[in-house]
Amino acid sequence: MNIRLNQYGQPIGPEIAGWSSRPRPPRSDVTGRYCRLEGVNPLRHGADLYAAYMEAPDGRDWTYLFDERPEGEEDFASYLAKLASSADPLHFAIIESHSNKAVGTAALMRIDPAHGGLEVGWITFSPRLKRTRVATESMYLMMRLAFDELGYRRYEWKCDSLNAPSRAAALRYGFTFEGIFRNAVIYKGRNRDTAWYSITDHEWPRVRSAFEDWLDPSNFDEHGRQRRRLQDLRESLSCSA
Repeated sequence: MNIRLNQYGQPIGPEIAGWSSRPRPPRSDVTGRYCRLEGVNPLRHGADLYAAYMEAPDGRDWTYLFDERPEGEEDFASYLAKLASSADPLHFAIIESHSNKAVGTAALMRIDPAHGGLEVGWITFSPRLKRTRVATESMYLMMRLAFDELGYRRYEWKCDSLNAPSRAAALRYGFTFEGIFRNAVIYKGRNRDTAWYSITDHEWPRVRSAFEDWLDPSNFDEHGRQRRRLQDLRESLSCSA
């Protein structure tokens, strides 16, 4: 790699020609093959989301979220109203196409139009959503919105360093681990060391191709089982590059 030097002989980063501030993500729908994303709306999504989350026998899926699972409909309505009123994080409901029901939420957050960076977070999957094509496609749709439609340069994933399922998901989706920020957050009366991951705009074409190959119906047998793993598809693209 060629190193650029300034007039003082100091190394400086690559030039970003023609850069301008990026648009903020809109609250409009994003549609895929298996699901669509809609801005959270308590009236439209409340009953479906409450029913989906209450299928879990307890609140362990919420351990690493900033909120505990609301146990009553009134508390859940207040929680969802808070999500709907927020612009950053910008919360989306994940709508399963075949049932037309909301089965989870996720958000774009820490939105930085000036530098082209944002984070996906507040990922709250119900039991109906976990380990499904809908779950994977919802993450792909949010990345596609950030990179292809809005032109962002950096897409982040952060989680409690003790949250092993979240850390595994980040790697499966194609994020690169960047390190641990120690004593980063206090939540629920406890410390959080935060694990940081990212995808850059240069990495996105390969990540996108792997997602699209994995989501193709031909990648699943008659029982809905995957033929090739997402990680394997991404690695094969790296080898052929």
